Amino acid sequence: MKKLGIIGCGYLGMTIAKAYVKGLLSDYEFVGAYSGSEEKREAFSAMTGANPVSSVDELIELKPDYIIETASVKAVKENALNILEHGISMVVISIGAFADKAFFEKIKETADKNNAKVHIASGAIGGYDVLQTIHVMSLAGMGEQKAELHNITSPEVFEKFDYFRKRLTTKTEDCEVFYDTAQHAIELLPGRVNVAVATGLASCGPEYAMSRQTSRPGVVGDYQHIKSGIEGYTADINVYSCRSDIAAWSMVALLRNLASPVQFQ
Repeated sequence: MKKLGIIGCGYLGMTIAKAYVKGLLSDYEFVGAYSGSEEKREAFSAMTGANPVSSVDELIELKPDYIIETASVKAVKENALNILEHGISMVVISIGAFADKAFFEKIKETADKNNAKVHIASGAIGGYDVLQTIHVMSLAGMGEQKAELHNITSPEVFEKFDYFRKRLTTKTEDCEVFYDTAQHAIELLPGRVNVAVATGLASCGPEYAMSRQTSRPGVVGDYQHIKSGIEGYTADINVYSCRSDIAAWSMVALLRNLASPVQFQ
């Protein structure tokens, strides 16, 4: 049985805890839980039997096989290298941290040196397999890959962020509030466009993959549309999620896949 630790015991973390209690992670045992909120880590631990710890260093000392991150881009940047240096693999949802190319290269180098892996969860999107397939075809000289993730959500979501609020010229019809690279998107909004960076990492790179953000009145949740391809080959992927908990469920699915004798890649 593999041992799990978690950083972040908020909404996404507690969704994973519920999956654990339902027996959906029967190949794993939670040994430790860290959150900046003592109340949240205690709640997670009460549900899963994990040991509540007051620092990531304490979590590392428990020697889990995997540490799940459901916290933030900042948490990944502050802790991922230390975790990997101890030979502990990670399951990461705040993928925006890897838009920093130098940091991402250091992550890969450290993981490789210490026989650890970084598993990137799909979150609210999908199609990593076909995006990577097209990327390999592009590397083989079959054409230049292009990729875009188009997010559509309600104006109320964009109003929460100063950058978007200024560009929200109407609330009664569709309004494009952002169109630029995934790398630029995550710099402006680290908590909102992780999936755009994930699309870039699985395809032509966050510095080339585009992020389009559209406000649409009446939308509940998010519509995510990925389009990527080279000449003669196109992937067109649509995912709708009414709540952000799909990101946590994608991590549950990933962990189940890792433990399965049959792997879906």
